[in-house]
Amino acid sequence: MNRGMAILITQRVGAALLTLLLVSAIIFVITNLLPGDAAQAALGQSATPETVAALRHQLGLDQPAWLRYVHWLNALAHGDFGMSSSSNLPVAQLIESRLPKSLQLTWITALVSVPIAVTGGIVAAVNRDSWIDRVISLGTLSLIATPEFLIATVAVLVLAVKLHWLSALSYGGEIDSLHDLLRAYAMPVMTLCAVVIAQMARMTRAAVLEQLNASYVEMALLKGARPARLILRHALPNAIGPIANAIALSLSYLLGGVIVVETIFNYPGLASLMVDAVSNRDLALVQACTLLFCSGYLLLVLFADLCAILSNPRLRT
Repeated sequence: MNRGMAILITQRVGAALLTLLLVSAIIFVITNLLPGDAAQAALGQSATPETVAALRHQLGLDQPAWLRYVHWLNALAHGDFGMSSSSNLPVAQLIESRLPKSLQLTWITALVSVPIAVTGGIVAAVNRDSWIDRVISLGTLSLIATPEFLIATVAVLVLAVKLHWLSALSYGGEIDSLHDLLRAYAMPVMTLCAVVIAQMARMTRAAVLEQLNASYVEMALLKGARPARLILRHALPNAIGPIANAIALSLSYLLGGVIVVETIFNYPGLASLMVDAVSNRDLALVQACTLLFCSGYLLLVLFADLCAILSNPRLRT
């Protein structure tokens, strides 16, 4: 790795860290602007003013906002996410019980969607302006225009209610057989893949088309290069950076789309935990979950940037 590449990678990592710091401030401000009182919500409407005031003091809610933000950042730096006001359990413990489920759902969706989307995008680019390209483009546009909650609702009505093939709920329990795997992941993975594949395929098609229209590809074609060699040896290596960016941006959608899907299918993941925390006005839990989602998005974008840098021969050498 040369000095210029090291500097560029360091700049990307530094920009990601600064963005995360800015996001943490925005998260803290927004969660504190939520209507209601966390202490009142934890104690109920029958609590006396003295009890509510005591809990506010215990939670530090009676301190200035800037001071609470500094204390929150300092606690995060030491791995302390605080205590949940609704369950009186450490936030880290609650997240630890739910995060693996969300990661499982994300990785299974990625394993299914990435090969299908990349292959479909490449096929559409190679056969541009043909009926194959038109069918793929029309299908991806239709899926992008359809919100995930509608896809999930139709899937439940058809596959669960009408045909009784799959369960309408996904409990994410222990996987001991293929039936358990389908019961736990088929419906949510199908819903997430429908939108992710569409976005990823369109961006992959655009990235490959950009390389196929480049002058070096035309030169290889004039020299008699076969279509397979043209794609595999010339176009795809130079499209790795844009394709990685397309994959990262599409998978980052899972961090937001999974909230709707986990809620609809009652999947016990991190997103459904955050929805419950918002309902209970559990500020510490909401802040921790939101920060984790934003961190995951920044990591994916940083991964795409690093792939684009490492795949660029001018920076590599």
